[in-house]
Amino acid sequence: MDTEKPRILTGIRPTGSLHLGHYGGALENWLKLQKEYDCFFLIADYQVSDYAENIDNIREWVIEIAIDWLSVGLDPDISHFAIESLIPEHTELTTWLSWWVPLGRLQRNPTLKSEMTDLGESVPVAFFNYPVMQVANILMPRAHLVPVGEDQLPHIEMTREIARRFNRLFGNDKEIFPVPKALVGRIPRLVGIDGPDAKMSKSKNNAIWLKDDSETVTKKVMRMYTDPSRLRATDPGHVEGNPVFMYHDAFNPDIDEVEDLKKRYVLGKVGDVEVKTKLANALNQLMDPWRDRRDYFETHPELVIEALRSGTEHYRDKAQETMEMVRSALKLDYLQKD
Repeated sequence: MDTEKPRILTGIRPTGSLHLGHYGGALENWLKLQKEYDCFFLIADYQVSDYAENIDNIREWVIEIAIDWLSVGLDPDISHFAIESLIPEHTELTTWLSWWVPLGRLQRNPTLKSEMTDLGESVPVAFFNYPVMQVANILMPRAHLVPVGEDQLPHIEMTREIARRFNRLFGNDKEIFPVPKALVGRIPRLVGIDGPDAKMSKSKNNAIWLKDDSETVTKKVMRMYTDPSRLRATDPGHVEGNPVFMYHDAFNPDIDEVEDLKKRYVLGKVGDVEVKTKLANALNQLMDPWRDRRDYFETHPELVIEALRSGTEHYRDKAQETMEMVRSALKLDYLQKD
C-alpha cells in the first residue's frame, strides 16, 4: 500500500447490527474512499455507553459489524479493520489529551448532552472520557479526513481544536498531528420506517438492517409510515416528510421512476402499494450482492477474524509511531541517557 496516501480514520461503536442509515450516511462513502486513501476503520468498543450491561454481547457485535463491512464491499486488503480496545495506545493518548479538554467543553457538546439525558442520573465517568478518546482515535493514525454523520461534527471540531493546540504547545514548529477535516455522507440522516421524526434503534426494530433477507425487507417496506392524511389512493398525498419517498430518494437509482411516483402521488393517481413495491424492489436489488458476500463470510469466519487481526496489527504499528512522537514532544523520555 502507498503509505504516502492521505489517511482516513472513521469508526462505529459496536451496539448491534448495522442498518441502511449506516450505509447511506457512512459505508457508501467508505467504499469510494478506500481506493483513494489509506483507510483505518475502527470498531470503537471502548465507547459503548452501556458497556456494563452489554459485556456479554460486545464480542458478538464486533464480529457482526466486521461481517457487515465485508458484506457491503469494504476490502481488508486495501483498508485496515481495527478493534479499539486491542490498541492500548488509545488509552495512553486519551489520558494525555484529557489534560487539555475542560469538562465544560464536553458538557456543552450537543451529542453528549443528548446521550446524557438518555442515561439519566447514572452517568459513568467513562462517559466523559469517550469524546476525548474519539479525538485520540482520529489523531492516533494522524488522519487527514474523517467521514462522519452530521451529528458527529462537534466531535470533529473538538479534534481540530486539540490538534492545533497540541501542535502549538509541543510541536516545536513541527506538525505532530494533521488538523483533520470532516466529510459528511450523502445522506446526513435517515429516519426510521415508523415515522418522519423517528430515530432508528434496535429496541424499536424500526430499521432495515443490512443483514435482512429480501422477504423481511419487503415486509418492512410494506408497513412503512407514509402520509397519515391520505386515506385513499385517489387522495392527493404529501411527498415531503414521507419516509417512503425519503428512502426512494436515498436508494432508488431510477430517478425517472421516483419522479413519476412523486408526481402521481401528489395528484392522487398512485397507491401506496405501488410506491412501496417499487421501493422494496430497489432496496433488494441494492442488497442482493451484500447477501451473497454475507453468506460467504458467515461460512468462512476465519476470514473475518483475520481481517480484524491484520488490520488491528497494522493500526497498532502506526499507533506506536505516533506515541513515540507524542512522548518525545511531552519530554517523557525520563530514563533516556543524555
